[in-house]
Amino acid sequence: MTPKQQIQNLLAFIDDSPSPWHVVNTIESLLKPFQFIKLDETARWQLQAGGRYYVVRDGSSIILFVLGTKPLVESGFKIVGAHTDSPGLRVKPNASNSKEGFARLNVEIYGGPILATFTDRDLSLAGRICYKDDQGEIDSQLIKFDHPLLRLPNLPIHLNRNVNEDGLKLHKQNELPLILSVLAEQQLPSDYFLGVLQQQSGIGSKRILSWDLAAYDTQKGVIWGAQEEFYSNSQLDNLASCHAALQAFLDEAVLNGSENTRVCAFFDHEEIGSESKLGADGSFLPDALMRIASSSQADQQDFARIMALSFLVSADMAHGYHPNFPNAYDSDHKVMLNKGPAIKVNVNHRYSSESISKAMFIDWCDQADVPYQRYSHRCDLPCGSTIGPIASAKLGIRSVDVGNPMWAMHSIRESAGVLDHDYLTRALKTFFLSQAIGRVE
Repeated sequence: MTPKQQIQNLLAFIDDSPSPWHVVNTIESLLKPFQFIKLDETARWQLQAGGRYYVVRDGSSIILFVLGTKPLVESGFKIVGAHTDSPGLRVKPNASNSKEGFARLNVEIYGGPILATFTDRDLSLAGRICYKDDQGEIDSQLIKFDHPLLRLPNLPIHLNRNVNEDGLKLHKQNELPLILSVLAEQQLPSDYFLGVLQQQSGIGSKRILSWDLAAYDTQKGVIWGAQEEFYSNSQLDNLASCHAALQAFLDEAVLNGSENTRVCAFFDHEEIGSESKLGADGSFLPDALMRIASSSQADQQDFARIMALSFLVSADMAHGYHPNFPNAYDSDHKVMLNKGPAIKVNVNHRYSSESISKAMFIDWCDQADVPYQRYSHRCDLPCGSTIGPIASAKLGIRSVDVGNPMWAMHSIRESAGVLDHDYLTRALKTFFLSQAIGRVE
């Protein structure tokens, strides 16, 4: 498959996944041809060597694994971690209000989006709704409006004369409600919104109890550039990393040709700090790894031995050099689009990379004939973070933070390089196929 074909698959993956709940649903559909068995956290797990399994927590975090034939106490886990969520706007509990006859959606800011990029876009809604079924039980259902449903119109420049000098500034409480419709006289906005959900879901409005709904951009992803060397879509941070990890994980050689136990862990809530039962700072990954180890009769001391042999690649997108803003970067640590994955380093441990883990990832890149780059943030700007330091500290395993360079991170429309997706996929495949890590002091 060519790099361009891989990007077409990535763009389709993102377009099918406008919310974290849809991301997990899309991944589940991609697993079906490979005979993966879905596990239930409330049941006992009966695992077989060579078996393919996955487990979902609360619909938006998923862990996939293939149980190796080699004992875990001799090989450890090979883990790639990424996240399913992206910054944006989420619908509040009292969703709709009326303002001068307009029905507007009340939204709350999730994570750290570039708010100005949400203006004048063809927005819609996706996520899940919770309802009471015919048996009186609480159930949930995915919901996605494919057509443009919402908009956040800008003021004309005639009413905001300094917008080009001062930048677009939106009051987070008063100026973010999204325009939904025009209400008829005496029509209640809450009833109107529930009616919209009923029409899309087929569930009676009186049975709908709550929701997790995100505003998303209905514009499809595209490949662009004079030589078609770039691509753009929403949610590249971090669905591009999820897709690269998944493609490497589902490679025939990785699925069938390794003695090691391979794991992909895709978490929700990274953009808001990971501190939840679904996030990398929660119990999901430790619980799953402990249960996998227990299936081979490993005790608590064995589990500590297994962690000492394990390795985590934290895959999250990186800040690619933007030629229009050279002063935003450390001039000695610029990373370029289409020049390979960036190894991210921060001495204050905002990234989990250290010298040994960096050297190991470089070796995997060399084996895969993949170029790599080194990224360090400007010292006078706050550095973001990833799941890497959190999961590494919680599990006590060695980790490296890597990611493909991109532009406009946290915009509703992000861009990256076509070649880099193939590079990262190949590097992760080599990691999965590499021999047991061993204890390096």
